[in-house]
Amino acid sequence: MKKLVLLILLLSNVIVNAQDKFEIFPDDLLIQPFSANTIEPKMGFVFQTSGNELRLDIGNSLDLLRYNVSEKESISFGADLFTYTKLRKEGDFHFPVDAVDYLFGLNWGYVKKLDNSEFGVRLRFSHISAHLVDGRYDKKNMEWVEEHLPRVYSREFIEFFPYYKFNNLRVYAGYTYIYHIDPGYIGKNNYQAGFDYYLCGVINSFITPFAAYDIKIVDIDGKTANNSINIGVKFGKPFGKGFSVYYHYYSGKSVHGEFYEFKKDYSAIGVNFDL
Repeated sequence: MKKLVLLILLLSNVIVNAQDKFEIFPDDLLIQPFSANTIEPKMGFVFQTSGNELRLDIGNSLDLLRYNVSEKESISFGADLFTYTKLRKEGDFHFPVDAVDYLFGLNWGYVKKLDNSEFGVRLRFSHISAHLVDGRYDKKNMEWVEEHLPRVYSREFIEFFPYYKFNNLRVYAGYTYIYHIDPGYIGKNNYQAGFDYYLCGVINSFITPFAAYDIKIVDIDGKTANNSINIGVKFGKPFGKGFSVYYHYYSGKSVHGEFYEFKKDYSAIGVNFDL
């Protein structure tokens, strides 16, 4: 009987400690999105300063489960579900939708905090499919705009992003292996690097200037460098919920799958909500 009581007490202690370490649906993300990476969860718009095009992002990443190994070490498991959409501007506040890309998948994160720094890694397993939409179809002439017909574009990939953060500067490198893609001649290995830097406390705790840069090497008709720059201000929590306004510059292949071989080079003004 004494052994049984001791065993019950021991199991109860293990369960209580485990409950302290596990979080279900935590309020924040263990690893915040990389600011200048073009394929991240966003809720907002990117308005090009020239030309007739804008991008609408609707989506989110959510940590479903977090395990706190210690006060300075955590592991997370979550899900990604978002879209990024290509629109055109017309009169009377009309925005025909040219194309939309859908992403959904799973992610895993690991973070180890040190005295003034931290290192971590994010692993994503995702699917993307792309589609032309009715705004791309000229109903008057009964034809697709610029004779660009709908085509199959989809990819499934594994993405590995280790990073190191010192104070408010985070640098990272990434590798993406596309294990299935249509059309099949597109290269399956992407290499990536970048940083984001938040100037916390320069103005006050609510307003935070930031700068971010990302470069991705893709293999579409040969190796191409996609460059993405964000410079702006975030209102709210620097590494949590808030609202951002920023200047965005992009140069490289189109982020939209239906236009994957098209070269893009533009400046834009972005607006984003971190929810």
